[in-house]
Amino acid sequence: MDFDALTGDLIVIGIVVAVAIVSRFLLVRLVKTLTKRALDRAERRRKGTSSRADQILAAATGANQERYEQRTATMGSLISSVITVTIGIIAVLTILAVLDVPLAPLLTSAGVGGIALAFGAQSLVKDFLSGSFMILEDQYGVGDLIDTGEVKGTVEEVGLRVTRLRDGTGTVWYVRNGEILRVGNQSQGWSTAIVDVPVAYDEDPGRVIAILETVAEEMEADEAYADVLLEKPTVAGVNAVTATAMTIRMTAKTAPNQHWGVQRSLLERSLQALGRAGVRSPAPNLGVVAQ
Repeated sequence: MDFDALTGDLIVIGIVVAVAIVSRFLLVRLVKTLTKRALDRAERRRKGTSSRADQILAAATGANQERYEQRTATMGSLISSVITVTIGIIAVLTILAVLDVPLAPLLTSAGVGGIALAFGAQSLVKDFLSGSFMILEDQYGVGDLIDTGEVKGTVEEVGLRVTRLRDGTGTVWYVRNGEILRVGNQSQGWSTAIVDVPVAYDEDPGRVIAILETVAEEMEADEAYADVLLEKPTVAGVNAVTATAMTIRMTAKTAPNQHWGVQRSLLERSLQALGRAGVRSPAPNLGVVAQ
């Protein structure tokens, strides 16, 4: 055995290993730096919110800092893993070439095996790619109420391959990310509470609307709804008229998924206020509107 050639090969292998380690370190460090900068920008945007609506949405939606940190950390970890595997494969192939190991049969076998694996695991690859983009684009997160088409429920876990949901009956569903073609997220942005208040058809619309405007102002001033209502409820006006009833519609912009409670409270307050004012109900034998 040629000692000088062996020494040269060992030196080259050492250099390859050193370059691989340094390259991985620098690239992973770059990913961490970019991740930290993204988090810093998100923090500055979060602190820049001033209105009540912005603050509520920042806490209740995808703008939440903790959720953003989790999403960014997940993608940073995924990218770091890809970098490690890629550099490792390149380093191993380079070392084999230095040792004069024939790479053609190895690469040919790997190519054939890769094609077979690609056909067999294409669904798995599709799931992982879809999951990566879902996390990257923040389509939904833990705690969001989403509609995937087949299943509607609250997200309990978001993985790269499957998403775990719990529907209204308590059933847990595991949905493959690659099978989700569309997602309706009811927890991003805001929700709208819609309340239709019925009164007798011959009541004065202006008087009824004035009463409901007072109800809206009182509800906005209620501290219990300070973190729920994004703005004062709106009295849209007369929405429908029938032979016995006139319906006045009210709307309210709320934090995500908080509109059901606001609807119930707004309707209850409206009926009580109309009852105190002597406004008659639509049914002719029920007298004034009351609870």
